[in-house]
Amino acid sequence: MADEIPWERLFEEALRVRQRAHVPYSRFPVGAAVLYADGSVVTGCNVENATYGLTVCAERNAFAAGVAQGQQKPVAVAVVVDTLEPCPPCGMCRQVMTEFAGLDLPVRSRTLNGSEARYSLGELLPHAFTRAFL
Repeated sequence: MADEIPWERLFEEALRVRQRAHVPYSRFPVGAAVLYADGSVVTGCNVENATYGLTVCAERNAFAAGVAQGQQKPVAVAVVVDTLEPCPPCGMCRQVMTEFAGLDLPVRSRTLNGSEARYSLGELLPHAFTRAFL
């Protein structure tokens, strides 16, 4: 399945939306692109707030936009960051991804210089809290 994922397209979309990030405090723009089973790509960027606690990450914004568009089956996530090494999604984003996808969801992070890290959601959140506990 991972071979069929248009990773370059996802990274291009994540890079494009990253430019729209609202990051006046951290100056750490992040872009994310989520591929859905129907071939749709939904993007998101991080949006900061002066209270910090109300800041929403790019990955969560992309998933929320997918919900708003009626998407239900994410099949891949690409993230673009401006760091020396690729950084994975934060814990809150990992938990949100788990709400909508299985632990086999492929997640990739790429830097502006092209360095890339590849994960599965299960590797990122091995002991996820899921609806199975409710």
